[in-house]
Amino acid sequence: MRSMLKTSVAALATAAVMATGAFAAGHAEPLTGDLRINLDTSNPAPRATMEAMIARFQAKHPDLNITTTVIDREAYKTQIRNFLSADAPDVLTWYAANRMRPYVEAGLLEDVSDMWAEGTDIAQELASTKGAMTIDGKQWGVPYTYYQWGIYYRKDIYEELGLKEPANFDEMVANCEAMIASGRKCYTIGTKWLWTASGWFDYLNMRTHGFDFHMQMARGEIAWTDDRVRQTFANWRRLVDLGAFVDDHQNKDWQQSLPFLVDGSAGAILKGNFAVAPLREAGLTDDQLDFHQFPSITEGVALAEDAPTDTFHIAAGAQNKKAARAFLAHMASAEEQSIINNGENLGQLPVNANASIDDDKFLKEGFAMLSSNSPGGVAQFFDRDFPAEMAKAAMEGMQEFMVFPDNLDDILERLESVRQDTY
Repeated sequence: MRSMLKTSVAALATAAVMATGAFAAGHAEPLTGDLRINLDTSNPAPRATMEAMIARFQAKHPDLNITTTVIDREAYKTQIRNFLSADAPDVLTWYAANRMRPYVEAGLLEDVSDMWAEGTDIAQELASTKGAMTIDGKQWGVPYTYYQWGIYYRKDIYEELGLKEPANFDEMVANCEAMIASGRKCYTIGTKWLWTASGWFDYLNMRTHGFDFHMQMARGEIAWTDDRVRQTFANWRRLVDLGAFVDDHQNKDWQQSLPFLVDGSAGAILKGNFAVAPLREAGLTDDQLDFHQFPSITEGVALAEDAPTDTFHIAAGAQNKKAARAFLAHMASAEEQSIINNGENLGQLPVNANASIDDDKFLKEGFAMLSSNSPGGVAQFFDRDFPAEMAKAAMEGMQEFMVFPDNLDDILERLESVRQDTY
C-alpha cells in the first residue's frame, strides 16, 4: 500500500504554523531538497499519528519537500531489504536490537552514533534504550515508542492472602505457594501462541544471568546445553513443579488465559501492557489490578526488561542525510514523544525520559520502571531478539518443557542442533 502524503503534510504543516506562529525563519541554513520517509505504520491510528508528526516537522522546515510512503506492516517486513538495497529512502521505521542486525551487517543502515554522543539530548534523555540501538559499539537508529512487560496481579487477592509484591525470586515462589494453598493458580498463561512461554524464558534468563548473557544467546554465542542455560530452566522448573501455571495452557491462546485472572482462579499474569485494556473491559478495576516488576533472582545482576521498541533509522543510501538527522532529532524530542504516545495516538510509552505520559496508572508505572529502574538494558522480546528459525524451535521447546519438564535434556539437545545450523 503506497501513499504519497505531500499534499496532506503541507496542509497540516500550514495549520501548525498558523497555530504556533513559529516558522523556520530563524534557521541560518534551512533544510532543503527532498526527504523520503518509508513507514510501516499502516493501521489507522499509527498512520495518522505519524502523518501529524511529519507535518509538524514540515512546519519547521517549509523549504523541505517531504514524501512519505506507507507500506502494510507485514508486507514491509518482506520488502525492507529490497528497498534499502535498490531504492533507499532517507528515513525508515523498523525495530531495535537484533531485528536491525541483518541490515546493519549488510551495510544498509547509517551509523548515527554522533546523535548518541555523550552530552547530547538523545544520549541523556533516551539512555534506557541505548543498548537496544547498539551493535558493534555503534548506534544505528533512534526509538520513538515502547511498552513495558511485567507481572499484572490481583491486588485484592494478594491483600486477602497477606501477600506483598516480591522483592526477589524466593519471595515470588513463597507467594506462589500461598496462592496454591488458597486453591488458586499463581499464573495464568496461554502457550498455544508460543511466544507467551518465551516471555517467561526472557525474564528468568535475564534475571538469572543478565542482559549481556541473554544477548549472547540471541547471537548464537552460547550453547543451549550450557550449564548456565540449564540453571535458567531449573529456576523455571521451581514454578512448574509447584503447579504454578493454569492447566491445559498449551491449548489456550493468551486471550483465553485472561478469564482466569478475571474470575480470581489465578493471581497474576506475566504479559505486556496490551493486556490491560481487555482486562479492564472484562470488569477488573484499577483497584483490583496492579503491576510489579519481575523480581531479582541472582544478587548483583542488573535488572533488564522486555520492552519491544519501535524505531526510526537512516538508510545508508539516503540522499539527504542532513535532513534525515534533523527529522530523527525532531522525533526524539520530549515534546514529540509526549504527543505521539498519548492515549489519543499510540497509547504507549515515550522513550524520552523527559516526556509526559497520559494519566494512566499502568503507563505511569511502566514509564517509571523503564526510565529509572532498568539499568541492565532493554530487550526486544524473544522472537524479535533471536533469529526466526531459532526462535520458532526454542519456543516450541519451551512450551513442551512447561508440559513435560522431564524432557529438558532432549529439548536442549534439539535446540543446540538448531543453533549450530542457524548461526
